[in-house]
Amino acid sequence: MHNLNALLEPGMLVEHPQQPEWGVGQVQSNANGKITVNFPEAGKVVIDGNQIALVPATIP
Repeated sequence: MHNLNALLEPGMLVEHPQQPEWGVGQVQSNANGKITVNFPEAGKVVIDGNQIALVPATIP
């Protein structure tokens, strides 16, 4: 798992680096490398933390 992904907790806001059109998502859960994020434009998505390094959201 990418180091940052291990630190993600429910409620944190993140962005998917390859899917910026999904918008800023809120972490729902993070268990065994599987991170569930609720994105406004994509809905609830389960991400393999071993493959994708989520990025903390930059909210102006």
